[in-house]
Amino acid sequence: MTVLVTGAAGFIGSHTSRALLDRGRSVLGIDNLNSYYDPALKRARLTALEGVPGFRFRQLDIGDPEAVAALFREHPEIEQVLHLAAQAGVRYSLSHPFTYVDSNVTGHLAILEAAQRLPALTHLVYASSSSVYGANTKQPFSETDRVDSPVSVYAATKRAGELLSETYARLFELPLTGLRFFTVYGPWGRPDMAYWGFTEKILGGQPIELFNGGDMRRDFTYIDDVVAGVLAALERPPAAAEPGSVPHRLYNLGNSRPESLRRFLEVLEQHCGRPATIIEKPMQPGEVKETYADITAAERDLGFRPSTPIDEGLGRFVAWFKEWRGL
Repeated sequence: MTVLVTGAAGFIGSHTSRALLDRGRSVLGIDNLNSYYDPALKRARLTALEGVPGFRFRQLDIGDPEAVAALFREHPEIEQVLHLAAQAGVRYSLSHPFTYVDSNVTGHLAILEAAQRLPALTHLVYASSSSVYGANTKQPFSETDRVDSPVSVYAATKRAGELLSETYARLFELPLTGLRFFTVYGPWGRPDMAYWGFTEKILGGQPIELFNGGDMRRDFTYIDDVVAGVLAALERPPAAAEPGSVPHRLYNLGNSRPESLRRFLEVLEQHCGRPATIIEKPMQPGEVKETYADITAAERDLGFRPSTPIDEGLGRFVAWFKEWRGL
């Protein structure tokens, strides 16, 4: 079976590609290798994949609909699509909004349009985000909550992707599953995330900017737990249960145990073996105070049961980071 993985050089994409290859799948990976963060990290992830039998890679920007359509025409054997490519980052979206529309709206639409023409396609799973919950104050966040109050351009584009997916599932009976990821972390992670920046500055003896006095809570979810959820979703395409229903499902993939940013920092300090120097900063535009996933549906339908506590997960990340930086 051939699985197309978009964003294969990304954090979640590279981990999931490896898990698929370990299961004997053939993986066709695409990525534009942009410079939002250091492309050398993306290339290193690809290098680790390229030695595994069954992996092929094509550098391609999903924001180019013609290139996407051509790729799909060249590979009619694709049976599953794991669409993880996106422009990430809440704060960056405030200063570069068009980049997010190009990737997360136009790019998402290009994938949907090409996918609905694939003769062998059985399921398309795509990445959404906990950011779609926006200004919601009800906790924990549930897939049945209204999500029409985004607080960042990033969140708005990810919600747009969900709506486009609902439309394509309805129009073409295309089996689609969207996964709302909650603050994924771990080895080979993203340099724009807090856990990476905190670790880098603690080990380098530099001060850390702590927003809102650390009075923020995040549902930190370890990468191995997320990969297990992604693979489970990929193998369970939704079906139209009755006439008029739509084969489109949304699931939260989170740890369902939100931790305070202060506690998160304390664990990092322990694993780094030194204290952090802190500079207090106010809450930043586009950020939310707390994320907390209700994973009842994912547990029921996908058997999703995250099991990695932050003490263990952050320990693995810090160990990897030291090796990566030669510390």
